[in-house]
Amino acid sequence: MMEFKLPDVGEGMHEGEIIQWLIKEGDAVKQDQPIVEVQTDKVNAELTAPAPGVVKKIFFSEGDIVEVGTTIFTIQEENDISVPDAGIIEEENQVVQSDDVKVNPEHITTKQHHEAVRALATPFVRQMAREMKVDIEKVKGTGPAGRITESDVKQFKENNSIIRENAKHDNDKIVQDTMKDAIQAKGVGNEREERIPLKGIRKKIAEHMVKSVSTIPHVTHVDELEMDRLKEFKNQLKEYSDDKDIKLTFLPFFVKAIVIALKEFKTLNASIDEGTNEIILKNYYHIGIATNTKEGLIVPVIKHADQKTIFQLADEIRQLAAQAREGKLSIDQITGSTFTISNVGPIGGMHATPIINYPEAAILALHKMEHRMVVRDLEGVIRLMMNMSLSFDHRLIDGVTAVQFTNRIKELLENPIRLVVEMR
Repeated sequence: MMEFKLPDVGEGMHEGEIIQWLIKEGDAVKQDQPIVEVQTDKVNAELTAPAPGVVKKIFFSEGDIVEVGTTIFTIQEENDISVPDAGIIEEENQVVQSDDVKVNPEHITTKQHHEAVRALATPFVRQMAREMKVDIEKVKGTGPAGRITESDVKQFKENNSIIRENAKHDNDKIVQDTMKDAIQAKGVGNEREERIPLKGIRKKIAEHMVKSVSTIPHVTHVDELEMDRLKEFKNQLKEYSDDKDIKLTFLPFFVKAIVIALKEFKTLNASIDEGTNEIILKNYYHIGIATNTKEGLIVPVIKHADQKTIFQLADEIRQLAAQAREGKLSIDQITGSTFTISNVGPIGGMHATPIINYPEAAILALHKMEHRMVVRDLEGVIRLMMNMSLSFDHRLIDGVTAVQFTNRIKELLENPIRLVVEMR
């Protein structure tokens, strides 16, 4: 009998949530066949069977939180499964023996009759189906190789809604039961409370924020920069980006300017090893891009950003953001960042105090662009302005260094030709 223990599929993961069992007790499985979907730190992971055999016992239900190293199911391996001799069938203490045995297939419990065909769908589509209360195994896929798409799930939901409309009384009961299971509502009179379990990605974000704030002494420096020249330069590149089918935004220029500044101010690209009391200066530049998704804040990482062009950065940022929103990022794509950018400008806001992505040393938040009246050469002029907020670890970085760092970024972005000249 083989015990399958929840592995650490992330970096330092301590627990995971059982999202969906893809098999049931008694099912025969092949080696590497998907068994269970688990939500780790910030991604969903499908765990597979370590060996062929029969699933004997499942120890946890969907929604349970399980610690790493805990046995979640057991498999009786193929070599341990005893198979009756050919021509002999034992059923209800009666043995029938014949040279040419004819048996009702329903009475046979061999591996071939236990295998189930699982619906083909991505973790994102499965998550959407769960949220829409759709049994994905009943949905017919129209994608390649019968894969179930988002539109298949929506169409299935719509068709079922029409059917349920003809039985409104039953439908009302289903809705009431679903709401009762999803949210526990408590209160007296008109004062009501909704209690929603703090779990999954939201719980991990909460734990990460507490760790960062309780460990790192945060200080935030706010500055502003003119965006007119950079906007003009970006517009000049639009023809070339369109030829490459790349949507060019301001973010790749910020990444390049930040990398140049990080090479000059190394403590901004560092961390503290609290176990050895050492400062780790990192000579590689992995830039995290904080991305808002329906599951919470995800930080996909651009590895070796200093080695990539503006167009390469733009294309990778777009791809990573799309994968983040669809829940398709791998562990490698959300770990290892050395510095993080939080671009909240499209949402709005003048400035903020962003929380550092532990164990990094700093994070830069970019805010909305707007035309403002400023004074230049003792005259009032209108410029396209943007605020930026740098939160930094005061154990590593002094205020003077933080100001010098943002000044360098301003110098490069307000003079984009200089930014291009200094790229390397």
